[in-house]
Amino acid sequence: MTIPEDLATAVDHLKRGLTVVFPTETVYGLGADAMNPKGVERVFALKGRPRNRPLIVHIEGVARLEEWVREIPEEARRLAERFWPGPLTLVLPGRREVPREVTGGRETVAVRVPDHPVATALLKAFGGGIAAPSANRFGRLSPTASWHVRESFGDEAGPILEGGPCPVGVESTIVGFVGERPALLRPGSISAQRIEAFLGIRMLRTGADEEGSSPPGLPGSGESHYAPATPLEVRSPDALWIRVRSLVLRGETVGVLTFSDGRELDGQGGVTALPISKRPSEYARELYAALHSLDRGGFGRILVEAPPDGEEWGAVNDRLKRASHPPGGR
Repeated sequence: MTIPEDLATAVDHLKRGLTVVFPTETVYGLGADAMNPKGVERVFALKGRPRNRPLIVHIEGVARLEEWVREIPEEARRLAERFWPGPLTLVLPGRREVPREVTGGRETVAVRVPDHPVATALLKAFGGGIAAPSANRFGRLSPTASWHVRESFGDEAGPILEGGPCPVGVESTIVGFVGERPALLRPGSISAQRIEAFLGIRMLRTGADEEGSSPPGLPGSGESHYAPATPLEVRSPDALWIRVRSLVLRGETVGVLTFSDGRELDGQGGVTALPISKRPSEYARELYAALHSLDRGGFGRILVEAPPDGEEWGAVNDRLKRASHPPGGR
């Protein structure tokens, strides 16, 4: 992939305390110089994000980790060396120099090394850390293509570095530590099972409890999050088509995200079916793009056929649960 010509412009914006948009393997990020409180404040203002929610600091490589954290548990170092660059965020004790605006007032800082050539080039050219949440309005669908960002912000967010569709498509796995013990704080494409197999120990599960809530302040931890403007419901395969027909009889238009080809809907007006992959990694990559498309379709409601349970579907089910909060609709 060629590196964008406007890379120098993006670096200039960062150095002047302004924001830029750049692609990662997960989603597009809205970034600012992580050591510039004014730039970080602009990120919060643009997104409409509560100030107590920390931002993830993106760094160029493992060698830069100690510039941001004061203590690195052995298991954290092993995870960084194994999974970076990649969609894994580590939450570790932050150095005193890290602005409190970045950490949401906490003693910890969230750090990761993105695995995308454009992000890597930007970080290398800039020479510092970039604090970046997803480049969308707070609580709304995450962007996995540059047009998703333009639709949300227009020109407000600064230069948008083009990187094509994001190959992972859901936000990073977040791992924190209770002492030396790793804890899953948010599921992502690197599953807990995969991390545990690598470390040879079981992680604590302190992220989302059985009611769906998470420790306050985590990136993407709001009960209602990753949501389209159109009300969204997640239904089991057996209940999906019953619900679709019920809504159609009431005169509603419905967009359906389904594993099938939608032939069940032949001859039914007001319904559009969008098929999606049955493979977990491909489903994750396609999910936000599909929901963006349905959200722009003018439907009264979006229905999603519930994916299977299981660790490999953990990230997808987490995002859909939050997108449909309260359960069954919004």
